[in-house]
Amino acid sequence: MVIKVYIASSSGSTAIKKQQQDVLGFLEANKIEFEEKDIAANEENRKWMRENVPEDSRPASGNPLPPRLFNDSRYLGVRD
Repeated sequence: MVIKVYIASSSGSTAIKKQQQDVLGFLEANKIEFEEKDIAANEENRKWMRENVPEDSRPASGNPLPPRLFNDSRYLGVRD
């Protein structure tokens, strides 16, 4: 089981950067195996993340933003 963490390496938002750092730091500190998927550098990653975030977890307007976590294709959530 590998957790997939969808991030944006070139985000202009300091809040998103902080959330990403917190999630990755937590996983590393707890020795949880994970794989980073960069939506800023890979269009396929971006499409996959946006298509697989459940409707009830999407923002009221716009697209889902990182960080988002998945176990294979099962959505685990986002750190708010």
